[in-house]
Amino acid sequence: MSKVNTPALPGSIFEEYAVISLHDLSRMCTVETHHIVELVDEGILDVAASDGGDWQFRGDALRRAQLALRLHRDLEVNLAGVALALELMEEIDRLQRALRRGGHET
Repeated sequence: MSKVNTPALPGSIFEEYAVISLHDLSRMCTVETHHIVELVDEGILDVAASDGGDWQFRGDALRRAQLALRLHRDLEVNLAGVALALELMEEIDRLQRALRRGGHET
């Protein structure tokens, strides 16, 4: 049997309880920090804590920031539209989970 060499994909797994600094979040999203600040200003991201002026974010902010930046960049949706789109996507996910559980939550 021959061994197939597949390249490893770089990445990180973050749990919701992980804490990410503003600098690290911007680095992981490959944008400058002012882009993350704009997401916070628009209400797309929530600052979990502020340690001496350095914002800290929960781990799930990484996925949300990446999705928001992708919508903004690729579809040219303004940040207010991105915020609305993310809210609607989250509501759809919540409703789909409720349906899978038998529709006990609306």
